[in-house]
Amino acid sequence: MRLSELKTGEKGVIVKVLGHGGFRKRIVEMGFIKGKTVEVLLNAPLKDPIKYKVMGYEISLRRQEAGMIEILSEHEAKEQVTKPNYHPGMSEDIYPGEEELKRIALGKRRTINVALVGNPNCGKTSLFNIASGSHEHVGNYSGVTVDAKEGYFNFQGYHFRIVDLPGTYSLSAYSPEEMYVRHHIINETPDIVINVVDSSNLERNLYLTTQLIDMNVRMVMALNMYDELEASGNTLDYMKLSELFGVPMVPTVSRTGKGIEDLFHVVISIYEGADFLDQKGKVRTEVLNDLREWHREYVPGYTGGAHKEEEVRHHGFYRHIHINHGPELERSIEEVKRVISENEDIRHKYSTRFLAIKLLENDPDLETLIKTLPNGKEIIDVRDQESRRIRDVLNEDCDQAITDAKYGFISGALKETFVDNHLDKEHTTRVIDSIVTHRVWGFPIFFLFMYLMFEGTFVLGEYPMMGIEWLVETLGNFIHANMADGPLKDLLVDGIVGGVGGVIVFLPNILILYFCISLMEDSGYMARAAFIMDKIMHKMGLHGKSFIPLIMGFGCNVPAIMASRTIENRKSRLITMLVNPLMSCSARLPIYLLLVGAFFPNNGSLILLLIYSIGILLAVLLARLFSRFLVKGDDTPFVMELPPYRLPTAKAIFRHTWEKGAQYLRKMGGIIMIASIVIWALGYYPDHDAYETVAEQQENSYIGQIGKAMEPVIEPLGFDWKLGIGILSGVGAKELVVSTLGVLYTNDAEADAVSLAERIPITPLVAFCYMVFVLIYFPCIATIVAIKQESGSWKWALFTAVYTTLLAWVMAFAIYRIGGLFV
Repeated sequence: MRLSELKTGEKGVIVKVLGHGGFRKRIVEMGFIKGKTVEVLLNAPLKDPIKYKVMGYEISLRRQEAGMIEILSEHEAKEQVTKPNYHPGMSEDIYPGEEELKRIALGKRRTINVALVGNPNCGKTSLFNIASGSHEHVGNYSGVTVDAKEGYFNFQGYHFRIVDLPGTYSLSAYSPEEMYVRHHIINETPDIVINVVDSSNLERNLYLTTQLIDMNVRMVMALNMYDELEASGNTLDYMKLSELFGVPMVPTVSRTGKGIEDLFHVVISIYEGADFLDQKGKVRTEVLNDLREWHREYVPGYTGGAHKEEEVRHHGFYRHIHINHGPELERSIEEVKRVISENEDIRHKYSTRFLAIKLLENDPDLETLIKTLPNGKEIIDVRDQESRRIRDVLNEDCDQAITDAKYGFISGALKETFVDNHLDKEHTTRVIDSIVTHRVWGFPIFFLFMYLMFEGTFVLGEYPMMGIEWLVETLGNFIHANMADGPLKDLLVDGIVGGVGGVIVFLPNILILYFCISLMEDSGYMARAAFIMDKIMHKMGLHGKSFIPLIMGFGCNVPAIMASRTIENRKSRLITMLVNPLMSCSARLPIYLLLVGAFFPNNGSLILLLIYSIGILLAVLLARLFSRFLVKGDDTPFVMELPPYRLPTAKAIFRHTWEKGAQYLRKMGGIIMIASIVIWALGYYPDHDAYETVAEQQENSYIGQIGKAMEPVIEPLGFDWKLGIGILSGVGAKELVVSTLGVLYTNDAEADAVSLAERIPITPLVAFCYMVFVLIYFPCIATIVAIKQESGSWKWALFTAVYTTLLAWVMAFAIYRIGGLFV
């Protein structure tokens, strides 16, 4: 609990002090040190401030400041401890002694909240995976992590809660990811920030580091991909760089796990000792003894003696520095900071220097916050005055001047510590890029890769697909032969095994599709694909990255919609999800093949091409309409890093492929099963055994009655009630349409095209309208749920269901009526 929650007369033991560095250090210097007992002496009449007793002193704190101190109260400790001397009749108000309180508080303190912050493509998610054991996808292009992911693990006596934040290039208010990261650091106050840096691209990555330094957070830097820096022939004196930045730096290779233990060892040292340095940067004796005790108990190979991290010199230096922006900017920063600092009630949460810098950068989010302060107008006036002065003196805007100053600091630090021997991979990358992103050859190469991916998906996937079909059929036959006739048997055979089996058979296709996509992502090629397709996508009101989910939609809309999370811009991401169902998924293909074989045996390829083209054309038109009129938000400029090509590891690719397959079955298998059972039940009841034929029974079942009820709606399209039932069954899974039509028209769920052609009393025009309707209308339940999960709202999922169904009706009606004029 927080110290502000203690009532007058109650005691607790301090666990940790939260908030940014300046506030935290001031509170610690007042005596609010971990492990010390604090007692509430007095609450002011208006409940603010509160008088406390700690270390023999009486100290007053504002309630909001006390809210940033985590404690273990006597009540909490009482619930956690079993009193061995307790006996009936003893008072329940007996609390654990002070030593017991401190022991429990120490255990609670040994939970460290860590936030991973870094640029896209710096290996942050790889570090998260290897540290926490989680298996989040790692893609070799920016934007894979677009929400925070949590992992937990234990190390050297500490329990870590590690949060993988979205990749971001800065902490400005430019994109939702930048805002999310900044708000997490400010509001969630992680104990330690691990700044993950790509060692092969230091200058760009360190810009984010300078902004974290402005925020005055406790930080450790992971110099990730350090093996690439060493392999390039370049050298880095990271100890010297650490001293210049005041941040401990640990070389790591997340791909192999090298340096990860060292990294978290330093995290523990900073967590336990960084707030307790004296004027010379030495750790206080009391804290140093605690660190030595921790080493003796938990750290393998510790032999006693001096504590290695006494000055954190084993992996660099810890000290808070101010990035020097030059005399004119520093004067303006101090002036704005002075008027902000008059508001004591925000200093517990924000670094006033950070606020001053961001105001001078015209950050709209923090400007809104500042305007709510009592002297908000004065602060904005001072900011405006200083901005004008900087423009006059430096002849450039404040935000640009601050950016230039930060890069100047970084450049100076790297000149002292980094030696570039020009033996890196840039030449190889340029050679490959000159081919795969060529204005002429880029597109044919890309479409060749896409063709090979889909050809491999269906050709290679056919063999395991046939095996799964055989297993499903065998299971169905086994149940049919060994169970007594009745509703339960029919439910298992037709509802569960038949329905779910129709989805499981596509698992090999999905695994192969994701294997190919993972290969392209991890190698760095996927970023190039988005790069060359951006202009075409932009014409649609989308982003270059939208192309990949749309292409994946031809395989299955569900994983394609999940893949849209790689698009940073919310507007483009949402539009991509809304039009993705118009990409004809492989589940619709059996319907087309059945009807094309029955009604267009001589022009099958042309009809199929026409159907797929209609879907693509509608997606283009609707994307433009949605972008202009429906989905609000600004278009994000196309900013995408083209990373160096890397050889993907087999472990990462196979792990990702399997996890996507498992995710598909786990999230969607249950939904398909429920939908299959519902459709089976509607087609089975009432009076299942009262009819001589299956078709007659289906006609009089609930689903038959629903079909006849909807016949007036679909009759203008040329459809009868049986075709309507087929449409209804496709709501659960499009694969069910084929078996439904087979049962209704031929009494055979496995009916072929020839028998259907003879039995279905419709014209080729109606068959074509039916295929167009199936192409567009209500996506399957699994797709609807995927849209809800990825958009975070049922609103967009239900909108997709409604607009696709209405559009399908209008398109089928138009084709039927216009086509009727010529047939």
